[in-house]
Order: sequence, then C-alpha cells, then structure tokens
Amino acid sequence: MINGKRVAVVMPAYNAEKTLEATVHELPDLVDIRILVDDHSSDRTVEVAQQLGLHVFVHDDNYGYGRNQQTCYREALAAGADVVIMVHPDYQYTPLLVTAMASIVAYDVYDVVLGSRIIGGAALRGGMPLYKYIANRFLTAFENIFLRVKLSEYHTGYRAFSRKVLTELPLLENSDDFVFDNQTLAQCVYFGFRIGEVSCPTKYFEEASSINFSRSVKYGLGVLATTLQFALQKLGLVRFRRFNQQGRKLDGNYYARGAANSTPAA
Repeated sequence: MINGKRVAVVMPAYNAEKTLEATVHELPDLVDIRILVDDHSSDRTVEVAQQLGLHVFVHDDNYGYGRNQQTCYREALAAGADVVIMVHPDYQYTPLLVTAMASIVAYDVYDVVLGSRIIGGAALRGGMPLYKYIANRFLTAFENIFLRVKLSEYHTGYRAFSRKVLTELPLLENSDDFVFDNQTLAQCVYFGFRIGEVSCPTKYFEEASSINFSRSVKYGLGVLATTLQFALQKLGLVRFRRFNQQGRKLDGNYYARGAANSTPAA
C-alpha cells in the first residue's frame, strides 16, 4: 500500500514457467495483490504460480495477450486495487521499478506510468534486435506526430494505471492481440489522461517472450491503423467505438458479454 492506495501487480502469462519465479521474487513487499492470468499455457505456469502464492486465473483457451490483460485488470479491480501495474512474467522488465511506478500513480502525479526501454539507451544494450529498435523509433515518431504528445516509446509492456483509468477507458473495444497495448495508450491520450515515463532496463534472452517477425509486422500495421483512427476521430471525420466514452468498459457485465472465459485455479 502507498499513500493509502492498494497496489496490485498483474501478470499476463503464457508459458512463463521458467521465468516466473525470478519475476515474483523481485516484487516489493508493498504490493497488496498479486494476480497471474494464464492464457491456456502448455507448461507448468499455473502450478508454479500457485506454489508462489499468487492469485491465479486460467483461461479455458488461448485468447491472446489483449484478452489476457482485460482479465488481469478486471480481477485487480474486483480485488479492490487502486493502482494496477502490469509486469510481464518473462523477466524481461525488472519488477524492482514497481515501487517507483506505483508511487507516481498513488500520489496522483500521473494517471499512467510507462517503463521506457528507450530513455537512457537501455534497449540495444539489453539485447533488443536492431530491426525492432528501428521499428520502435519509427512508430513512436509517427504516433507522436498524430497524437500530439511526446513519449519516448509506446511499445513497452511495463505499465502502471490508476483505477480511474481502467474503469473509464472502453478497453473492451480493443484487440485481443498485441496491439491492445497501443490502442490503450491511444485511448489514454484521447481521453486526456496524464502519462509519465521512467527509464527501465530490459533483458532479451531465450526464455523471454518475444513476438516473431511476422507478428511484429502485424503489430506495426495495427499501430499505424490505430494512430490514423485517432487522427480521423479528432478531425470529426469518422467515429470509432474505441474512442467513444460509451464504448464497452470493464464493468459488471464483463462476463455476460463474453469478454473472457476464465476461472480461478483450483
């Protein structure tokens, strides 16, 4: 707990058996709620998570990274979290920054905090493939122009949110795939939430999850599409439910709408 705010860490997991323990052991004691959502892994992720004392929820199929996040945030909100930090259980981002990121949100400095791999030049030193680095820089520049903000990157998976952000964004209008991350940030900008960044070292290694080249291309095209949708909506030329305050949110009808099919692990 920080400043009277309950802090939750959520971990969207898929085949994270080999790296989960290292990730959890670096979580600070101030974290009140520790949740892992397993997206139908084929390894021992659920078993390891239970041994580590996490609150575990299991999807009945492999629905995708975006759908996994929806479940993560729904369960964190249901558990009473005021600040929610997404930490990937593949140990690519250090959980040691959770305290700093949670504090920034808990003290109402920013509504959203990103762990940036670009600030400080840590990405390439940490092993990010050169083509991903170049794509990251291009897409970020493109988005900064059209979204009219100045972030160092939009593509980190290390994020902290206030409860207000997660309950007010129409997150159920976003993709089930990796572009969910980018769509969420575009929504944050569109609806006027304050976004801050902290420098975050990153590690690329065999066990760390990483999308392949073809899925990276698909993600990049999705980023471009999201950015153009944002711009068109701002100009009043087209309206998208993703940028509509009346769009589907993480509310009490979540299960009824079929947004996730998850159950607590036994």
